[in-house]
Amino acid sequence: MNWANVATYTRILFIPLIIMVYLSEMKMANIMGAGVFLLASITDWLDGYLARRLNQGSSYGAFIDPVADKLLVVSVVTLLLSVYPSLLVPCLIIIVREVVVSALREWMAQRKSSSLVAVGFVGKLKTTVQMIALTVLLLVGSSSPAIFLQLGIFLLWLAALLSLISMGIYFRDAWQTLSEA
Repeated sequence: MNWANVATYTRILFIPLIIMVYLSEMKMANIMGAGVFLLASITDWLDGYLARRLNQGSSYGAFIDPVADKLLVVSVVTLLLSVYPSLLVPCLIIIVREVVVSALREWMAQRKSSSLVAVGFVGKLKTTVQMIALTVLLLVGSSSPAIFLQLGIFLLWLAALLSLISMGIYFRDAWQTLSEA
């Protein structure tokens, strides 16, 4: 077990804590839930940084990191759907994209062509916007100004749009290999 993988496992362990805190009756549960989510999101950057800085990259780390990312995002998106059912469409876009791109990457890895679907700029932008949107939506409470909810909704729709664009780019880049199957 290396430090990069510890950061990844920490992200996974934060998931039930985010849900329990956010749904609790504690004062400022939304702020605490958003804070834990933000910490979990930071571990996504931290595990990659540690893997590079400490030369701790591994095939297992490359496998478990995106799994942790997907678990975090899908869990929080599902949690937010329980509060904001009107967000069903962007949430479904995000979830479906996560599953489809994961499947594409797995399939491309079996074909020894995983470099064709490596994370690109739009994918990184999508992740950043998505994490900000989820943080903002978790922060919204009953006394929050309406602009915060509107900002969170706008950013979530933007993340959904970027999800579709990045998925299209991955399929475009993998098309030659896909068409040969």
